[in-house]
Amino acid sequence: MEEKKKNYTKRDVSDFTEGKYRFQKFGRWLVPQTLLPLFYKIEYIGSENIPKDRNFIIAPNHISYLDPFLAGEAVKKPIAYMGKKELFENKILAFLLDSLACFAVNREKLEVSTIKTALNVFRTNKWMLGIFPQGGIRRNHKIEKINKGFAVIAKQMKTDILPIGITGCENYNWIPFKGKIKVYIGEPISFNQDYEQIIDEWGCKIANLIGYTYVKESSEDNNSHSETALVTD
Repeated sequence: MEEKKKNYTKRDVSDFTEGKYRFQKFGRWLVPQTLLPLFYKIEYIGSENIPKDRNFIIAPNHISYLDPFLAGEAVKKPIAYMGKKELFENKILAFLLDSLACFAVNREKLEVSTIKTALNVFRTNKWMLGIFPQGGIRRNHKIEKINKGFAVIAKQMKTDILPIGITGCENYNWIPFKGKIKVYIGEPISFNQDYEQIIDEWGCKIANLIGYTYVKESSEDNNSHSETALVTD
């Protein structure tokens, strides 16, 4: 009998368990609080910009596999990250990502299941949604090729975006106490703008925070995520 594959794209409120919260909290303790300080001095800047009274989307730039842990430590909240569906094709990695409350997305097309899962994240009243607007890891010191999906989701959810700029771990440092990582928390970006304005504001803010170059692209250059996946239930 063929083994039924687990669906990693759809998450109900009940999937964001206390166990996953504790496991993610353990990961934040292990990586940015315990292991990384052996190799890096880590500085968090702008914590006063974190909203205290509402949900928000965490949107960091993406330069290393350390970014989810650093962003989580910066905001001190449980984060359900979107990850490309290809990551979940490896059973061991899929188990680890699932245990950390990550869920799979199709980067080529924004699907209804993604919107529903995003809605369920906020229905927990505890978890925040994490999205890397550039998709994959980029270490060329440029903010470019920004996916439109995060702006679509923000408007669908009527939720502001918290830009987080990470720099210093573009190349991994294995010499004790020699590296420096800075994590900048910018002022929230309002969802009450059009898609291009949201994308442009995120790109400009991240570039300014970490000293990267922002490469603005035309609307035709941004990947064309569906804007019709409306979910209201």
